[in-house]
Amino acid sequence: MIALDDAGLDRGERTVLSGIDLTMSERRIGIVGANGSGKSSFARLLNGLLLPSRGSVTVEGLDTRREAKAVRRTVGFLFQNPDNQVVYPTVGEDVAFGLKGRKLPKAEIAARVGVTLERFGLAGFDDRLVHELSGGERQMMALAGVMILEPRWLVLDEPTTLLDRKNTRTIMAAIEALDQHVVLVTHDLSLLEAFDRVLVFEAGRIVADAAPREAIDEYLRLTG
Repeated sequence: MIALDDAGLDRGERTVLSGIDLTMSERRIGIVGANGSGKSSFARLLNGLLLPSRGSVTVEGLDTRREAKAVRRTVGFLFQNPDNQVVYPTVGEDVAFGLKGRKLPKAEIAARVGVTLERFGLAGFDDRLVHELSGGERQMMALAGVMILEPRWLVLDEPTTLLDRKNTRTIMAAIEALDQHVVLVTHDLSLLEAFDRVLVFEAGRIVADAAPREAIDEYLRLTG
């Protein structure tokens, strides 16, 4: 479970989020809102990329302020642009990056990389240069790099924005197949139809928290 207790976030003198008070335990949770509504900042609170200015955020009982390292092991994060997550020039090296701090034998790392690449449709890509990949392949590689660490939660900040329809379907199929809890920030409302819950953000607050159809209707009313 992820819990926010009257959480707020300031950037300088500007209030970005305020009065966020909720718990999340559903398998699939969508986040929508206009640009500047605070949804991406909210997503970053969930794994400690941002810390609350007020209140608290806890993940499976771990406080993001005091136990940031453990929180980031628990919550994986996928950015809109996969280039923001690339560290090494080849696919195999980059997917293995997160395992290096866990002091695993090289053979085990290699085996886990192989299994993970195959799982996400990238078998045989170990020595491919990242910059040679298509946008869809690059985003799938970024997802593989997160999931090789086996987080319990996955937060995705508009992961399909830069993709065409075919690659969007491929990425979403991979996400749907995951056992992890998923929190998806998106402007593509069609992706949320089968989700368990959708949160709607407006001016730094949650203004709707409901099943997809009801929440999306409220979002369309606000933006219509």
